[in-house]
Amino acid sequence: MVNRIILNETSYHGAGAIGSIVGELAARGLKKPIVFTDPDLIKFGVSKKVTDLLDKAKVAYAVYSDIKANPTIENVKNGVKAFKKAKADAIIAIGGGSSMDTAKAVGIIVANPKFADVRSLEGVAPTTKPSKPILAVPTTAGTAAEVTINYVITDVEKKRKFVCVDPHDIPVVAFVDPDMMSSMPKGLTAFTGMDALTHAIEGYITKAACPMTDMMHLEAIRLISASLRDAVANKPSGRAGMALGQYIAGMGFSNVGLGVDHAMAHGLSALYDMPHGKACAILLPTAMKFNATKSGSKYREIARAMGVKDVDKMSQSEYRKAAIAAVEKLAKDVGIPPSLSGVLKKEDVKFLAESAYADACRPGNPRDCTVKDIQKLYLSLI
Repeated sequence: MVNRIILNETSYHGAGAIGSIVGELAARGLKKPIVFTDPDLIKFGVSKKVTDLLDKAKVAYAVYSDIKANPTIENVKNGVKAFKKAKADAIIAIGGGSSMDTAKAVGIIVANPKFADVRSLEGVAPTTKPSKPILAVPTTAGTAAEVTINYVITDVEKKRKFVCVDPHDIPVVAFVDPDMMSSMPKGLTAFTGMDALTHAIEGYITKAACPMTDMMHLEAIRLISASLRDAVANKPSGRAGMALGQYIAGMGFSNVGLGVDHAMAHGLSALYDMPHGKACAILLPTAMKFNATKSGSKYREIARAMGVKDVDKMSQSEYRKAAIAAVEKLAKDVGIPPSLSGVLKKEDVKFLAESAYADACRPGNPRDCTVKDIQKLYLSLI
């Protein structure tokens, strides 16, 4: 079996990483970037940390900030117009998955005009040209969009999210700077951090998992488990650990896919505007229970990476329960709700289950599932 691994051309890691942005623009001959970011990051001065560097170096740039938390088709259309109006030659995406997913869609469409309707890019996108260059600056430790070949767009009209998978969309450079994440509030830190853990666990047990990505995912699980509580407390060591852990998780899952947790989470975000990471976090223990019988000995290694002691003395049943319990404990410690009570409506379950079954993430799940299986998973969380 041949395993394909796609990563950024270049990535910078550590406090102060954004200081290399101007040099990378110059080295690549990029003279007119457009900054993609969201209104809150502008309001709270987070994006300014980057634009100040551009101003100091006298780099001309435009700004596009019409980006919602769950970016829409309209956000993408307006982004394409903004890119063209600015006569830009690159995008600097500052933010979480929302800014980066919008940037990916825009970069791909500008480079491949026949895909002007972003819906045509759903699934494995048949583009022929690389995206316009994207330099990615994450401000959350969760999505790892700066190193993945995926992006997710919300179709408001159809009340669904759709996943696009395209090697041409990966940012050419990532600047993973924990200082850019220090202003994240506790709730967002927890949600995005649990999203990163979900990436690592789902990527580790997915059907396409391979030795190289297993290595990445286990290290990501270890780093995230050791760092998330401190990151929520806004300790520098926790922020640094999460910045690296979520990136490593992205290196892995981008190349082997995810599973039913993400497939189900996309529908919850689209229908109820629930934060993606929160949806993933609530679903994770339930999805793990569903997949346990198809995980072989991998839950033992998940438990070990999460700090569970004496796993080698446990039976298969015991270490599977221990892995799930460790996830539940971490989720509880960082304030994740234990269920979808008060959010999920029974009358929506059939639609959500059908949407999840059609989602691009679902086929990678280690245990095959039907629409009825997914309905039962949703109902178990009410």
